[in-house]
Amino acid sequence: MQNIHLIIDAVFNLQRPFDILVVDDGSPDGTAGKVKSLQKIKENLFLIEREGKLGLGTAYITGFKWALKNGYDYIFEMDADFSHNPNSLIPLLEACESSADMSVGSRYVKGGKVSNWPKDRILLSYFASLYVRLITWMNVKDTTGGFVCYKRNTLLGINLDKITFIGYAFQIEMKYAVWSSGFKIKEVPITFKDRVLGMSKMSTKIFKEAFWGVLQIRRNTLFNKKYYKA
Repeated sequence: MQNIHLIIDAVFNLQRPFDILVVDDGSPDGTAGKVKSLQKIKENLFLIEREGKLGLGTAYITGFKWALKNGYDYIFEMDADFSHNPNSLIPLLEACESSADMSVGSRYVKGGKVSNWPKDRILLSYFASLYVRLITWMNVKDTTGGFVCYKRNTLLGINLDKITFIGYAFQIEMKYAVWSSGFKIKEVPITFKDRVLGMSKMSTKIFKEAFWGVLQIRRNTLFNKKYYKA
């Protein structure tokens, strides 16, 4: 991760305090080593190292369980490549502090937008979210977004062990699990900026997982509306 120290500095320099947990699956670029060196000079920076590439979804679930175990009231997920602006952490937090059980950084609500993406990718992302809404009936416009804040009780209220997808369908499944369990989701407008450093992990395989995964996610609750509820 070429910019791990930059994103850590940006979060720690916000007007409100945040702790940071980095989950590293043996990154060949030495992410874990960089984090360890930063831990010597920065408090509230934590690291979990895992062997092998175990997938995006399992990394987040590991982080969620760690945060719950350590007593955090608000738990975030975000990309560390500056596609998610750290400044948006504060409005996401404020949404959960006021009325939301889960707040979603949204590209597709009023005030939200995408920067530096080609038109074909914007259309693909937009219609992917539309497809998810049609299948799931979930009233969330940015169903595939990965910039999110959860209240502690929200994560405690869903069965994290029922979350099965490990790629980008994970983002959809988490939102559906929260929504189908009766929690309130609020979308907060953000500007999503394509990464400047590093390489995108987007692939045809990921889109196939998301396409077929939505059908499976919907099927899970067809005969058991409390499927994801803890």
